[in-house]
Amino acid sequence: MRVPHRDRAAIAAVVLLLAFGCVTPAGAQSSDAERYWGQWRGPEANGVARHADPPLAWSEAENLAWKVQVPGRGTASPIVWGDKVFLLTAVPVGAPVTLAAPEVRRPERPEAARGQAPRDRRGGRGARSGRGGRGGPRGAREVQAQRFTVLAFDRETGDVVWERVAREALPHEGYQQPNGSYASGSAVTDGERLYAFFGSWGLYAYDLNGELLWEVDLGDRFMRNAFGEGTTPALHGDTLVVTWDHIGGQSFVAGLDARTGEERWRSNRDEIDTWATPLVVEHAGRAQVITPAMNQVYSYDLETGETVWRSRGTTMNAIPSPVHAGGLVYVTSGYRGNNLQAIRLADARGDIAGTGAIAWQLDRDTPYVPSPLLYDDTLYLLKSNDGILSAFDPATGEPHYALQRLPGVPNVFASPVGAAGRVYIAGRDGATLVIRQGPRYEVLAVNRLDDGFDASPALVDDELYLRGYRYLYKIADE
Repeated sequence: MRVPHRDRAAIAAVVLLLAFGCVTPAGAQSSDAERYWGQWRGPEANGVARHADPPLAWSEAENLAWKVQVPGRGTASPIVWGDKVFLLTAVPVGAPVTLAAPEVRRPERPEAARGQAPRDRRGGRGARSGRGGRGGPRGAREVQAQRFTVLAFDRETGDVVWERVAREALPHEGYQQPNGSYASGSAVTDGERLYAFFGSWGLYAYDLNGELLWEVDLGDRFMRNAFGEGTTPALHGDTLVVTWDHIGGQSFVAGLDARTGEERWRSNRDEIDTWATPLVVEHAGRAQVITPAMNQVYSYDLETGETVWRSRGTTMNAIPSPVHAGGLVYVTSGYRGNNLQAIRLADARGDIAGTGAIAWQLDRDTPYVPSPLLYDDTLYLLKSNDGILSAFDPATGEPHYALQRLPGVPNVFASPVGAAGRVYIAGRDGATLVIRQGPRYEVLAVNRLDDGFDASPALVDDELYLRGYRYLYKIADE
């Protein structure tokens, strides 16, 4: 079953694209980059695939082109380019080993930020728990050696085209059970090279035929409560940007030469665990890297690493990735508090906290893990990790609708995606809800598969790719 593009949605898309021409997203610089799902959050880094038109309905018996079992465990999302689908996974090997917890400390939160804690889930306002001192309980953990693996699948058949073990190692700490993994960050490609980031276990560049081009070891990263790593790099031109925030040493953001892996710049910062993927935007002739974190939200010059502006921090556990359009950047978080800042780039210089550069903000019902979806005239936010959706006018913050409970998807870790006037929301219980894009809430379909989904979908051409706990699915019209 196919739903045609609506005239109103198509016209709105054209108008908004013209209006948003002053800000260019990473990964949207060529026709191939606009067509393929080459990075986390898609061609525009906002969850939208404008050239895709995937099916509306599917099941294990309908519109299922193929389904293949994925070895190991991971929540990295599929990346699609040309005739291949790329996926990262970690495959356990050998017997479990008990590791004693190392002694690590995390930096204090700056005094200026302590009075700006967002509203917590109970509606009160106050300091977040766990500030200062040690980074929480870190008891002995059982871990297994892992094969950190890069897989390339044939788009047409689902067959494995090539498989590379980037590294086999015994991790220095575990991850949050039962939801985490050692392969949570997604790959990224520019159509020439594929970049696979396994955090403490290395950053790797391959050509699309699987030949290793270079690798970089950034050391060991220690996360609060051993929650696990999972940051995806951002790629813009020939610069690859990596966030390295943790409690076990100096945190930083670094810009690397994507062709060689050589470090071009490094900006140190006093932050703890950050999972959010950096967002690279071009504004007024300057490319800048926007990186949420607990103490501050930072923007760095892509070429030099110098700070362009900074704002008040997110809540603890900065996980959702920022999105942008129309000269506004939207930063969200939702652990032990709620926080959304809509930041106007034209006014963002220096310390912008409490200034007119904050176009609007929100202190309730924001996402914990899922990133927002920014689709033309609507900004979609899930509440915490719940199947409860709100939709806002991105320019004003006025709600189109709020706290809409979603049928079939009570728990959501995956980020919503959009194409062809539809929004797709994949849930942990195996269902994917499809609603109509726009200011009016309308359910179009609820589709169920025999798996659960934490990884976000990828949309390319008339296809949808879902990475489940056990399987990788290709959904396409029969």
